[in-house]
Amino acid sequence: MIDRDFVEINQINGFLTFLWSIEWRDPWLIGLCIFHVSIFTMAIFTRNYGNFQALLFFFLLLLVYFSEGINQLASTNWKIFSRQQYFDSNGLFISVVFSMPILLNCILMVGSWLYQSTQLMTNLKIAQLQEKLKKEQQEKIIKSKSE
Repeated sequence: MIDRDFVEINQINGFLTFLWSIEWRDPWLIGLCIFHVSIFTMAIFTRNYGNFQALLFFFLLLLVYFSEGINQLASTNWKIFSRQQYFDSNGLFISVVFSMPILLNCILMVGSWLYQSTQLMTNLKIAQLQEKLKKEQQEKIIKSKSE
C-alpha cells in the first residue's frame, strides 16, 4: 500500500541526478550534515573510550533501525521543516542522507575496535614472549651456577 504523502522514485535516473536534485541549502539538511560531522568527530575523538563508543554505536544503530518510522513521520510533516517533499515510499532519501552516513560511522568504529584489538593482542604476545625469554635466561643462570 502506497501512501499519498510519499513521493514515487520512478523518475530517478541515477544516483548523481538524485543527489543533484536535493536542495542542500535547506536549513534542516544543513543541520543534518552538522549532525553527521559531529558524530564522526565524536567517534574519532572517543576511540579510546570503549564504554562511550559502545553506547554511541548502539544509539546510532537504533537510529538506523527506526529510520523507516522517521521516514513516515517526516513524509507526513515535511511542510513544517522542509521546502520540498523528499521522503519517498521506498525510503531512498532517508537511506542515502540519514542512514548511510550513520552506518559509515559505525563501520569506522568497528574498524577502530578491530585495530585496537590487534594492537592489544600483539602487545600481549610480545609481553608473553619477553616473559618466557626472561624465565629461560634465569633458568640458564641458575643452571650455570649449580654446575
